[in-house]
Amino acid sequence: QVQLVESGGGLVQPGDSLRLSCATSGFTFSNYYMSWVRQAPGKGLEWVSTIYSDGRTTYYVDSVKGRFTISRDNDKNTLYLQLNSLKPNDTAVYYCAAPRQAYIIPEPVPSAYDFWGHGTQVTVSS
Repeated sequence: QVQLVESGGGLVQPGDSLRLSCATSGFTFSNYYMSWVRQAPGKGLEWVSTIYSDGRTTYYVDSVKGRFTISRDNDKNTLYLQLNSLKPNDTAVYYCAAPRQAYIIPEPVPSAYDFWGHGTQVTVSS
């Protein structure tokens, strides 16, 4: 059974940093392209970032480029998202997501993902 469990969210001030983690189990993590997706209050899901299975290639939505860094530890079956220079409009529930099949590069849209964690809340407020 595929399980994705996010952690690391919290309430921070603008300009602060957070590191989100996603612990995974039930599938061969190292074979999957993994992503982070977020949902701001009252808005739809927004793809944030994707990392290739080997960790060497990453993609970001324009609004977080230069501030967020996605990474992974295939030995620990864990995905990360480092959030720096946080802004109030980064406030959202952040989800870890995986496509149904291994070795498939998912489209940068929420509908490309079949497995989701429960999410972790990030609130940026002064």
